[in-house]
Order: sequence, then structure tokens, then C-alpha cells
Amino acid sequence: MQVYKFGGASVRDAASIRNVAHILVEYRPAAPLVVVVSAMGKTTNALETVVHAYYLGDGAAAREHWADVQRQHYATAVELLGQQHEVLTDLNDLFEEVNWVLEDEVHDTYDYLYDQIVSIGELASTRIVAAYLATRLEGVLWQDVRDVITTDSTYREGRVQWERTRQQVISVLQPQLDTGQLVVTQGFIASTDDNQTTTLGREGSDFTAAILSHCLDAEEMTVWKDVPGILTADPRLFKHVTKLEQLSYREAIEMTYYGAQVIHPKTIKPLQNKHIPMRVRSFVDPTGTGTRIHGEVDSSYPPIVVVKPQQVVLHISTRDFSFVAEHHLSRVFAMLTEHRIKMNLMQNTAISFTISVDDVPDRLPALIADLEQDFNVTRDDDLELVTVRHYTRAALDALQRDRVVQLEERIGSTIQLVMKPVPVMERIG
Repeated sequence: MQVYKFGGASVRDAASIRNVAHILVEYRPAAPLVVVVSAMGKTTNALETVVHAYYLGDGAAAREHWADVQRQHYATAVELLGQQHEVLTDLNDLFEEVNWVLEDEVHDTYDYLYDQIVSIGELASTRIVAAYLATRLEGVLWQDVRDVITTDSTYREGRVQWERTRQQVISVLQPQLDTGQLVVTQGFIASTDDNQTTTLGREGSDFTAAILSHCLDAEEMTVWKDVPGILTADPRLFKHVTKLEQLSYREAIEMTYYGAQVIHPKTIKPLQNKHIPMRVRSFVDPTGTGTRIHGEVDSSYPPIVVVKPQQVVLHISTRDFSFVAEHHLSRVFAMLTEHRIKMNLMQNTAISFTISVDDVPDRLPALIADLEQDFNVTRDDDLELVTVRHYTRAALDALQRDRVVQLEERIGSTIQLVMKPVPVMERIG
């Protein structure tokens, strides 16, 4: 039993979907297989724009962006399957659900609307992918993952109800796999007990694959990416990066905690708990072996660099010049939890508390407004958080060139730096 996950970049257009089919024809394991598929490349971003415009009352803009999303999916389906294929009816039925929402006034919370609309991306992409795979392979079955994975009603970041999910995986998916079906399903989305659509958090398709791997006792889970494996840094930002042949679960979870984008942060735990290896392979060059993540790895690692852009540093201080005490910190942490803002780095002095957080436009202003009821708050924007695992002096010197370090923390072999680019100083005259 194996689980494959294909992200948005691997199904972004008709040519990419043909490549996925080629990989499954050439490299499909003999064992039963579940294929988890994300929304087509950039579709989630486009649907977020639809939600934002609709929620702010700009119905015309929402409908315009929504029309672009529909055209992309119809065009891809027609290119792959022709004008008369029944998948076009399936897409039309899906799209009507959003049309109904956009024709009505806003009655629900932003997070609820987000999940109902953005989830259409995965449902549409998997309809197209499953229909095309059925022309190349036998026994392809489309499965709505909302009938399998159940969460609570925390919209945009549903918490998995594990026992109910296990039961549904065994009762719904296992019989399909036992009969040799290749099951195509959605990443990122799930459902509550009362059948309301939820999502698992941005880029949550990896987590979906891990949930299914855990519940099915998979032999291995494979994530197909546009890189040859897990690299020592993002090749779009750094030269001379190298591929890591293997990683321990511990190293992988540390990397994801600090913001490495190649794996979703919640992915490792369900796999480690059942000792299920994970492999990161390239859909660009599927002949490569990729990177294998498994138990303890007897290996020393080179410096591994993780960059989180779009950071905001909040400087929080007491108004009466009193010390920042435990009750102040407790209040700040409660507000962060309430607004669902993740703190990436923190530092405190006698009368101030400084934190680095992601710039989340639809949440951060409300957090700051609440903090300002009790504290003085200033913010510093356009920063980046750089984490280096297994750092060396040479690596740090190179990273800090033309940067001003605003916050720094060292724990063992890991260093974190919140930095801002600065122009190179030149002597006048």
C-alpha cells in the first residue's frame, strides 16, 4: 500500500497532467495506490482573491476572478478530453455551488466562506486528473476525501478527528484498494460531522497524504515536487545547493517547524508514529531517487538554510514603564492564539517583548488592535527570518552580507536571524 501526492505545480496545465499520467504509467508500484492531488497551480491564490473581493462587497470583482478560474479549468479539460466528455458536466455542477454563493449577500464568517469556495480548487482538479488518468490506466476511481477525513469546525485549519477518520478510511478507502482501484482524491480539504467543508491549513495536501498513509498503514508515502529532493536551501534564492539523500524524522520536523516549504509542518508526525518512510521525488525527472525521510539517520548534515519572507516584528511594551511580567506574557500569548497568529521568534527585555510573526493581512491588524488596548505596539515590516541548521561561521558571514540583523537567537546548532536588506554604504566624495 502506497500513497502519492502531487502538488499544484505538477498539475498546473494539460501538459503537466499528461506528465503525471506518464509517471503513474511508468512508475506506479505494484501495490495498491492512493493519489492525492492539489488544486491546479495558482488556483488557490485565485480563489482567495475571489473570497476576499466577495467578502468586502465587491461582487463584480469576485465574479470576474471567478470567471477566470472557470475558464482555466474548462480549457484544460477540453484540451485533455475533448468537448463532449462528461467531466465538463461534473465541473459545471461544482462551479454552480460557487455561483450560488456569489449571487447572495454575505451572511457567514470569512473563514467559513473561505473553506466553501477555496475547496472547489481541489475538487475540480481531481475531477480532471481522474478523468484523464482513466484514459491511460484501468481501475481509476475518483473519491471525495470529505467522505473520509473528518475535522472539527475550525475553518481554515481544521483539527483532524482521528478515530472517526480511521474508521472512514477503513470502511470507504480500504475496500476500493482491495479490489485494485487506483484512488484519486483531494488534498487540503475535509469535512465536519455535519458535512460542512473545512480545510487543513495552507499547503495542507502533504498532511492529507500523511493522514491517509497513517490510517492505511502505508509502506511508503511519496511527495512529487519540482525539485530533485530536499535541498540544503531554496535553489531560487541560493547558488550551489546540494541534495540531501536522506533525513531523519527529527531533522525533517525541525526544518518544517522553521518554515521549510518542501514539506508541510504537520506531515511528519503521523508518519513517524507508524514508522512510515516518506520520499520526496521530482516530477521533472522521475528517474531520480529523491530524498528519503525515515528513522534515525547516522549522518552529519551540512548547513541547511530556511528563509521565511514577509515577516513583521512587533515591539510590545508596557505603558507605565513596568516590567514585562508573567501576566503580561500570558495576555500576549492568549491574543496570539485567539487570532491564530504563529510566533516565529521572541525576545524580551525588562519592559518590552519583541516577536516576529508572518504578515497575515486578514488577521494581523486585528491582533495589533487588541494588543494596543493594553500595550504600546510598534511594527517593523518587510523583514525575513533566516534559520540555519548546523551553521558554520562562513555560512553566517555570507548570509548576513548587506543585511541588518534585528533579532538573533541561537539554540544548539541552530541560529535564527531576523534581517532587513540594506543598501551597501559608499563613501561620499
